[in-house]
Amino acid sequence: MVGKVYKVFFSVLVACVCFAAYAADAATVKMSFTGPADAKTNALYYFVERFTKYAEEGTEGRVKFELYPDGQLGSEQERMELLMKSGLNQPVADIASFAGLAPVVPELYASSVPFMFNSYEAAHLFFDGSEYWTKLQGLFEERAGGVLLDAVEEGGFLAFTNSQRELKSPSDFKGLKFRGMDEGQLAIFQAFGASGTPIPWGELYLALKSGVVEGQMNPAMYIIIGSLYEVQKYMTLANIQYSDQFLVFNGDLFKSFSPEDQQAIRAAARKANNETRAWIEVEDLNQIEHLKQQGMQVYAPTAAEMDQFRSLGQPGYIEWLKSRVPQEWIDLALKESEAANEKTASK
Repeated sequence: MVGKVYKVFFSVLVACVCFAAYAADAATVKMSFTGPADAKTNALYYFVERFTKYAEEGTEGRVKFELYPDGQLGSEQERMELLMKSGLNQPVADIASFAGLAPVVPELYASSVPFMFNSYEAAHLFFDGSEYWTKLQGLFEERAGGVLLDAVEEGGFLAFTNSQRELKSPSDFKGLKFRGMDEGQLAIFQAFGASGTPIPWGELYLALKSGVVEGQMNPAMYIIIGSLYEVQKYMTLANIQYSDQFLVFNGDLFKSFSPEDQQAIRAAARKANNETRAWIEVEDLNQIEHLKQQGMQVYAPTAAEMDQFRSLGQPGYIEWLKSRVPQEWIDLALKESEAANEKTASK
């Protein structure tokens, strides 16, 4: 009898040990993101480094992270497909760009209508809980089964640059050739009377140097990373689009965490994002000064000039957007961004 009891006890003990080992494995999250694991050159890593630290501390080690930089888990599309697979055998989280998230929720493009935000504070308010953002989070969960936690700031606002002349109004764009990252950016240039062509990031420097295109748009951080200041002379700080990517989790994985651990992860994301924002916005000013020192002429448009950019650039982009996004999403994003601009105008 004693032997039988011992065998039962031993079997239960082994089962508990195996379950504990499984639980430990299930709580190890594979965290993927674009770019190197270098906080000095990659704002996404600056965020990831802080987020994973705060999440592990907040869950008292019940959730741990393995980092996969430089797209080690695959392309944007492959990483999103992996994240959307059901079951706890997919313990993945990702920082997805528009290329990864928008194919699932093209309504995301409504958040990148050009010249939407007058300030960083307005963009933060919009992405920290506007009606648009809350609805988008629900839509992502409905379609992908995943959890969209936060919009992670990855650089300053996009700025126009070119090699030919100062751009103070839309009329200054006429006749110039620009590189566009996607069709939406090309629509902006075309609205200003310029031409545009899609060119991969890795080919952009040579295209600018050889004159295939004469201009482009990016935050200061990427202009420095790509050494574009060597082939671009003029920069216009027009707050074109807010530069962000998106923290997403496999839904089954996230829901397997206790409510307390889910809350700890959400709090970690917000804390890390706030710190990243503060760092980026100081760095953006420093980087713009660095570009001036490299010989670039930097221009900040007046309020009246910004109205000119907005009055032509937004309709051109929205016309392109209408074929991809229901009008109600465009209207909601514009309404919420305007409300955010008004609420933060005095700050």
